Amino acid sequence: MARLFGTDGVRGIANGPVLSAELALALGRAAVAFARERGASLPEIVIGRDTRRSGALLEDAFCAGIASAGGVALRAGVLPTPGVALLVREQGASLGAVISASHNPFPDNGIKLFGPDGFKLLDADEDRIEALLGAPGELPTGAGVGDSRRLADAPERYVDWIVSQGFAMPPLRILVDCAHGAAATVAPSLFARLGIAHELIGCAPDGVNINDGVGSTHLGALAVGVRAGGFDLGIAFDGDADRMLAVDADGSDVDGDQIVALLARDLQTTGMLRNDTVVVTSMSNLGLHRALAGLGIRAIVTDVGDRYVLEAMLEHDAVLGGEQSGHVIALDRQTTGDGLISAVLLLDALARTRETLAVAASLVKRFPQKLVNVRADRTRLAGNRAIWDVVDAENVALANSGAGRILLRPSGTESLVRVMVEHEIEGEVERLCGSITALVERELGQA
Repeated sequence: MARLFGTDGVRGIANGPVLSAELALALGRAAVAFARERGASLPEIVIGRDTRRSGALLEDAFCAGIASAGGVALRAGVLPTPGVALLVREQGASLGAVISASHNPFPDNGIKLFGPDGFKLLDADEDRIEALLGAPGELPTGAGVGDSRRLADAPERYVDWIVSQGFAMPPLRILVDCAHGAAATVAPSLFARLGIAHELIGCAPDGVNINDGVGSTHLGALAVGVRAGGFDLGIAFDGDADRMLAVDADGSDVDGDQIVALLARDLQTTGMLRNDTVVVTSMSNLGLHRALAGLGIRAIVTDVGDRYVLEAMLEHDAVLGGEQSGHVIALDRQTTGDGLISAVLLLDALARTRETLAVAASLVKRFPQKLVNVRADRTRLAGNRAIWDVVDAENVALANSGAGRILLRPSGTESLVRVMVEHEIEGEVERLCGSITALVERELGQA
C-alpha cells in the first residue's frame, strides 16, 4: 500500500476518496495518540489553514478528532504555514497542523504536521501517526473529552514576531501579491508596520480563488501591475505563504535561485553565512552554482523538497537553503520555509546594498531552462529503462561539455513527471525538452 504522507503531508482532492472528513477525523485522533506516546499528558495541537473553502470542513473534522481523543485543538484560523510553526513554539504545544495544498489548484487540499520544535515531522514520525490511524484505542467520555478553542490573535502574534526582528526597509515602493491565500491575513499589517510603501493585489480571498491567476505560480498579474504602477519591485506569495518570488521594476521574474544567491551574498557580507555553505536542490539553475562558486560559497545539493533541504542544512550546519520555486529556509530566523521572512530579508538586503532588484538579481546569470510537467503515471518512471537509457546518455555528453543537463523526477503530490532541461544554447533546450517529453508521454501514457 502506498504511503499516506507524501513530500509535504497528506495531499489530495478535498472531500475525495483520500482526503476526506473521515480521514481528517482519524488523523486528529492519531495525532493525539502520537503526542501521548511522546510524553504529553494533555496534548495541545495548533491548527492553521489557508483560504480554500474545503479548509473549514477539514479543520472541523480534524479538531473533532483531537477533542474526541482527549486533546485540545487550538484553532488559529487562516494563517500562513510558517505562522503555525511559530505558534507551536510560542504555545509550547505538542504538535502543529496546517490544512493547505500550498501552491496547488483550489480543488486540492492537504494536512501537514509540525513537531513541538516548529520543524515538520520526520518521515518516521509520520509513519507512526499513519500506523495509529487504525488503532486509536478507547476513546474518553465525560470529563476526559477534549476541547477546541480559537486563537483569535494568531495573525497579530505572527506579525509581531516578524517586526520584532528589526529589519531595515529600503526607500522603495512595492506591489504585493497575496495569491488570495493565507498571506492576505498578515501581509497588509506587516508591510504597513515595517513602514514600506506598498499596494496589494490578490488580497480578496473568496474560498475558491486561491492561486487563481495570481501568486507565485502566476507572476504575470504581478508583472503587469508593477509596470503599470511604476513600482520598484513586486513580491508574490503562494497559497500558504511558505514561498515567495519577485519581479523587478520591468516585470522580469526573479526566481528562488536568484533570491538565494543574493541572500547568501548578504549573509556572507555581514559575517552571518555559517560555514560559507548554502543548500540547494537538483532543480537549481547551473547559473546559481556558478554565482555561488564565484563568491567562494559551497553549494550542497539535495533532492527536491524542503524537508531534504532542511535535513542537509542541519547536517552541514548551514543557515540558508532554498529551492528555485521560492521556498527559502533561513534557519537563523525560522524553522521552515517562510515567504514573509524571505520577503523582508530580501528588502533588508536591498536596503544595505542600495541596488535595484534587477541589479542584485543579475548576480545569477541563468542558463536557459525549461520545465515541462507531463501528465503521466509517475510511479512507473523509476523502472523504465527506455527513458533512462536515453536520458543517461544525453547527460553524459552534457556533463563532458559542461553545456547543460537533463533532470527527470516524479511529482511528490500529483500524477506528473517533471522534465527539466538546461543548456547554454536556447535552441538545444527546446530540442532536448521536446524529445524527452515525447518519450515520457509515449512510455508512461496519460495518468
